[in-house]
Amino acid sequence: MSQQENPLRRLNAAGQSVWYDNIQRAMLISGELERLIAEDDLRGVTSNPAIFEKAIAGSHDYDAALQQQRRLHPERSSRELFYTLALEDIGATADRLLPVYTTTAGVDGMVSLEVSPDLAYDTAATIREARELHARLARPNVMIKVPATEAGLPAIEQLIADGVNINVTLLFAVPRYEQVVEAYLRGLEQRLERGQAIDCIASVASFFVSRLDSLLDPLLAQRCPELQGAIAIANAKWAYERFQTLFGGARFAALAAAGARPQRLLWASTSTKNPAYPDVLYVEDLIGPQTVNTIPPATYAAFRDHGKVDLTLARDLDAARAQLARLPALGIDLTQVTARLEAEGVAAFAQAFEQLLGAIDAKVADLAVTA
Repeated sequence: MSQQENPLRRLNAAGQSVWYDNIQRAMLISGELERLIAEDDLRGVTSNPAIFEKAIAGSHDYDAALQQQRRLHPERSSRELFYTLALEDIGATADRLLPVYTTTAGVDGMVSLEVSPDLAYDTAATIREARELHARLARPNVMIKVPATEAGLPAIEQLIADGVNINVTLLFAVPRYEQVVEAYLRGLEQRLERGQAIDCIASVASFFVSRLDSLLDPLLAQRCPELQGAIAIANAKWAYERFQTLFGGARFAALAAAGARPQRLLWASTSTKNPAYPDVLYVEDLIGPQTVNTIPPATYAAFRDHGKVDLTLARDLDAARAQLARLPALGIDLTQVTARLEAEGVAAFAQAFEQLLGAIDAKVADLAVTA
């Protein structure tokens, strides 16, 4: 396949940045990350607690580093050990993506690290840890992930005002997204009022897509089968409409004149959970400029193999609105559904983080026995 034929490269050329929803030390050691950047024009990397849990607990890639840390710092907790390992991986990934960051003038080349999931409802602790992670990494192309909970909103505003790049994660509801944009704009305005630069701040708002269909499809199978597999895409299109409006008005224009960049929408959870659906459904149907799709490995490989690139995100908006408008009559309250998904998402990441820390404790114990 030539570079011109590569669907991933064509996706970037269409204005949607391709990021990779995966990180593990083996990618850095083997040169796989550099290969993805060179061959596919990969422009960013995202991580989350579940990804790190799989990478650390499911391989021996980190055993030597854990042994060294245990020898040098036997007093460190599993949480401290995790962040030592994660910061090494995130820092090395950022270094490899730095040429992308430079070439795109700071638009891409980003790698994201999440604050501890057990802080999702604690504003002050989220701000404190995000500042610490940002300072320890000390790289311009790192984003700190903050969940879009109610407690996360003031943290997002404060961290943007601090000059921290933020990836707002676990977004499901468009009204909550509007609050996220407000927090972003207020943070930028605070910096501008203080005479600080805003042209170096980058942020994305990450909508989790497929989980909405996974929750609603069993209900729709009984009540309205033709809407199965459609609501998540319709919801994303609604969000994109709001993005265009919120960043197309006078308020943002004043910030843009000072160098501000729009907070791009990022599509996350874009693997297809239902095998009856096309394996690249949540990539092909959500293509539009000034957006990002962070794609997990299997979906990434599938799209590279047979993905089709067309500007689909702004297409059939009337149909998308009509689909969403049918939900109340079917007994489905989208506000309640998205609130449930947010709570479940926070709980799932917290559980993955707890499992990760338990796995580190177990590994440390095993390594101590075999040392």
